[in-house]
Amino acid sequence: MRRWMAAIALLAGLSACATQPAARPEGAPAGRIVETAGGGTLSPEQLLARLAPADMLLLGEKHDNRHHHRIEVWLARGLAASRPQGSALLEMLTPSQQPRVDEVKAWLQGDPAVRPSRVQELVAWQAGWPWALYGELAMTLLRAPYPLLAANLDRDQMRAYYLSRERPQGRATRDPRAASRLEEVIRSEHGGKMDDGMMASMLAVQQQRDRRMAERLLAAPKPALLIAGAYHVRRDVGVPLHLADLAPGRSAAVLVLAEEGAGLGREQADYVWYTAADGE
Repeated sequence: MRRWMAAIALLAGLSACATQPAARPEGAPAGRIVETAGGGTLSPEQLLARLAPADMLLLGEKHDNRHHHRIEVWLARGLAASRPQGSALLEMLTPSQQPRVDEVKAWLQGDPAVRPSRVQELVAWQAGWPWALYGELAMTLLRAPYPLLAANLDRDQMRAYYLSRERPQGRATRDPRAASRLEEVIRSEHGGKMDDGMMASMLAVQQQRDRRMAERLLAAPKPALLIAGAYHVRRDVGVPLHLADLAPGRSAAVLVLAEEGAGLGREQADYVWYTAADGE
């Protein structure tokens, strides 16, 4: 049981979460934006114009970086102002929370004066995603007029996949190169200590989570925005592989938020917004 709990804690973040509060962004957040196709740089406003036509937009973060949460809030507001937003989906929400989210969201459309901490309680926000980091994004999306949807699996579903080691089917999903890259990520985040059985279990859970995100994204009202950890949205290991299997020919834009030095390219994302490390 302890092993299972430790594994799911790792997969839930694939990075440690900090607890510093995210400040309200004023204007476009800082950073360096690269369009990977040509290597050119874009301003935040240029990036927003490139992203606005996307039917499906995958936005990947480093969970404990405050700069990334500021960018997410800025992008969510900017996209909604530049197009009729269809929906937003969060890795941080599970199916069991969806009824609470729907109820609170309907209530917030009346613009009541309410403490964010009370909303945190009402939607049963999970402690693994520190409200100090995610609260502003959550409140922004909960007050927005479009649906906010859970993109993750419930804990009992993850446990079932951990035990069964059942991986999703599909040519892109089962590509050995993709599985090898994802195994490298998992092994690295686990300090390199991983036996074959645990690796098979964790790989199954990670891919099943990506499959769920892809399914939810395809079913969501369009245009749809998915916010998740960077590894979930990357083209070479994450949700785009499952989209290729489930809906061949459907295009999706991928923006990864990364710290300087990450060195991502076309194989991983369409755009990379490089920021300082958290605390800088």
